Amino acid sequence: MTQVGKNSLDTRSTLEVGGKSYAYYSFKKAAEKIGDISRLPFSMKVLLENLLRFEDAGFTVSTDDIQAIADWQKNPVTGEEIQYRPARVLLQDFTGVPCVVDLAAMRDAIKKLGGDTAKINPQVPVNLVIDHSVMVDEFGHPKAFEHNMELEYQRNAERYDFLKWGAKSLDNFKAVPPGTGICHQVNLEHIAQCVWTSEDEDGQMVAYPDTCVGTDSHTTMVNGLGVLGWGVGGIEAEAAMLGQPISMLVPEVVGFKFTGELAEGVTATDLVLTCVQMLREVGVVGRFVEYFGPGLSTLSLADRATLANMAPEYGATCGFFGIDEKTLDYLRLTGRAEDQIALVEAYAKEQGFWLHPDMPEPVFTQTLELDLGSVVPSLAGPKRPQDKVVLPEVDELFNKDLKELYGKDSPVRVPVEGANHDIGDGDVVIAAITSCTNTSNPDVMVAAGLVAKKANELGMKPKPWVKTSLAPGSQVVTDYLEKAGLQDHLDAIGFDLVGYGCTTCIGNSGPLAPPISAAVNNNDIVAASVLSGNRNFEGRVSPDVRANFLASPPLVVAYALKGTVTTDMVSVPIGQAKDGSDVFLKDIWPSNQEVADVRNSSIDRGMFEARYADVYKGDEHWQAIDVVGSDTYQWRAGSTYVANPPYFDGMEMTPAPVTDILEAKPLAILGDSVTTDHISPAGSIKEDSPAGQYLLANQVSKADFNSYGSRRGNHEVMMRGTFANIRIRNEMVPGIEGGMTTYKGETMAIYDAAMKHKEDGTPLVVIGGKEYGTGSSRDWAAKGTNLLGVRAVVVESYERIHRSNLVGMGVLPLQFTGGDTRETLGLTGEDSFTIKGLANLTPGQDVEVAVTRPNGDSFSFTAKCRIDTANEMEYYKNGGILHYVLRKLAA
Repeated sequence: MTQVGKNSLDTRSTLEVGGKSYAYYSFKKAAEKIGDISRLPFSMKVLLENLLRFEDAGFTVSTDDIQAIADWQKNPVTGEEIQYRPARVLLQDFTGVPCVVDLAAMRDAIKKLGGDTAKINPQVPVNLVIDHSVMVDEFGHPKAFEHNMELEYQRNAERYDFLKWGAKSLDNFKAVPPGTGICHQVNLEHIAQCVWTSEDEDGQMVAYPDTCVGTDSHTTMVNGLGVLGWGVGGIEAEAAMLGQPISMLVPEVVGFKFTGELAEGVTATDLVLTCVQMLREVGVVGRFVEYFGPGLSTLSLADRATLANMAPEYGATCGFFGIDEKTLDYLRLTGRAEDQIALVEAYAKEQGFWLHPDMPEPVFTQTLELDLGSVVPSLAGPKRPQDKVVLPEVDELFNKDLKELYGKDSPVRVPVEGANHDIGDGDVVIAAITSCTNTSNPDVMVAAGLVAKKANELGMKPKPWVKTSLAPGSQVVTDYLEKAGLQDHLDAIGFDLVGYGCTTCIGNSGPLAPPISAAVNNNDIVAASVLSGNRNFEGRVSPDVRANFLASPPLVVAYALKGTVTTDMVSVPIGQAKDGSDVFLKDIWPSNQEVADVRNSSIDRGMFEARYADVYKGDEHWQAIDVVGSDTYQWRAGSTYVANPPYFDGMEMTPAPVTDILEAKPLAILGDSVTTDHISPAGSIKEDSPAGQYLLANQVSKADFNSYGSRRGNHEVMMRGTFANIRIRNEMVPGIEGGMTTYKGETMAIYDAAMKHKEDGTPLVVIGGKEYGTGSSRDWAAKGTNLLGVRAVVVESYERIHRSNLVGMGVLPLQFTGGDTRETLGLTGEDSFTIKGLANLTPGQDVEVAVTRPNGDSFSFTAKCRIDTANEMEYYKNGGILHYVLRKLAA
């Protein structure tokens, strides 16, 4: 490749907006050197601008890289490796705490290596939003929010103290306190700018596309605003903070064309569930998706954000939208400055990011099309977001699944102790309006309020076994629901405010009433949840719930009233009015015009300006945390929340050569669609689990266990929680659910077996099926795998983020080839695996895996090394990305 120096392409130009002058990197100038780029997808133009800007700044960017982006229009499937540098990083607290733990540990490590601790500082702006901690302990009464906040601070005092230390001790690092909102909604409503600006070394203000990566997979939500962003693991985010580029292959881009408009009564949730199903069928893992077509003009910015949010569910890196008048209207509504809005418009039009009817249709790798008018009300479930089911068929699906998925010949109903009702298979025990996906969208939130209003006026109540909750992603939601007079009606049917955070969507649904929980668990009841979230993986929402359905907020309210998924929601009454008459869904469903009228009269710019004026200040609880910044963190002995991780123990400036994997034993053999929730759960900690036993041994009572997600700053808890999901199925122990395996013929917890193998000096491997590592971008799914002693993972296919995380932790990702699978090869827990030649490994090469049977027979199969780029290979050979960056900074 031809390396270039500063100004080699000379694309820097000047844009005058509102009397201000901005430098920018002109596509018109670039086209003179690299050819016409007018038909590049918008998302690819963002990557091109990134390369042009950093090439001009003297970074190692080659003309070949830049030309490869331009030539993509001729061959839209290239896999050229590029170095991408996002403008900023977004964190949430579950993934943010381990990020700050790692930075604190790196400060200790660089000090030991003789380097400068000041080098361990974010080089780009970092915003951390505390949103994952709040649990729905209390609900259905006016004080629920207040009590849940008090419990949140009690449980998480040490974590918040640590995060405040980070905010005071690290440059370019800001923390948004608990009770403010969900990070993606705060990003959409406040942090994101569409066009970012910063001063260069000469004091000139430079304008460029706003871009970000985040330690939550739903960072993609901001693509609805024309901001290119996606989720990465915490370790990759830390490297980006420290100035390390993100090594990536030039992606394929799938175009998704919308025509027509949504029909009466159909929501953005119904649309996104339809798109998730369609895109999963196409297969877009590792690809960008870009929406276009005449139908876009009918979708609000909030509708677009809903579609962008669920990119991880359809498997894409991102779901991108261009900029138009809807974008500017949203920026204006949400309180952005007028000069910023003017810059966004001028820059987008100048650079070709502006959506307009006459624009040439971009070149895409592949295109699919949807008539918005064909979308119908839907849910998705009971286990995967892509399993869409149209509303009238939910009951048929559940009754079929009861036998096929849960092995029950007929539904069971049992009495609930101390109550005057029973409970049975398919009863909805959790109805949660939750998640950034939908609570960011005023149309569906207003629709939920109107359903509640109509139901309340008819005298309807939720069924007594349903746990109801309302947890918006922004305080502004409360403002407009109250102004519209809808919150009172939501309160009246049990949807009182419980918190501003992820709650049920992340698994913090809180406990069910003990009699309900006992009836469910003692009688093997397949209870259901209906939530307005984006994830419904088994074992995620609640340990008591096995069937989880994603739905729009108004449908969540309707299902709370109906109380079951076993009868048709459309043709069967959902309940009775106070006069005894039957009430059907159509009787309480609002019209599109009703929703629009309430929305237009209830939301204004002043709400956003007021709520975000002091967004980093926090309430009296946050302000009372008194922390002093320091060069290095003073680790607390015996802490079960924050501990110095062992990643850098004994680290030298020169990495040791990578050794071959000899006679490794499988720790787990897993099936398809194993999620990062299966690998590293976020929810409750069982008392009899290795993590629970560790906490008890450290004088932590069961009541204070909190969750795995909240304890991600402590590697001892998280190691023990790896592969500990209550619904994971290891084929080495058939018929057993939960984190179990075998060691020398004995069945035991995966953690316990891993430690015995470690004592024996035996390396480990994990074997799996398709879509390994779907779901959240949690780095602990890779960190825990590493710390258990797993050297390699061999599966049929990976989800993007988890594959990257494995490389970032020095774990070798391998992929079966030639139609081989664990099943065709007959792999068992008794086999041993040897993988040689690792010191000379190259990206994407074929690797021979030798298998030895217990009787001495042996054979081998070929797997593909899924270390995809040269940069990733450097990370792997250094033992991980953080080791690579640390050595580079210490040098």
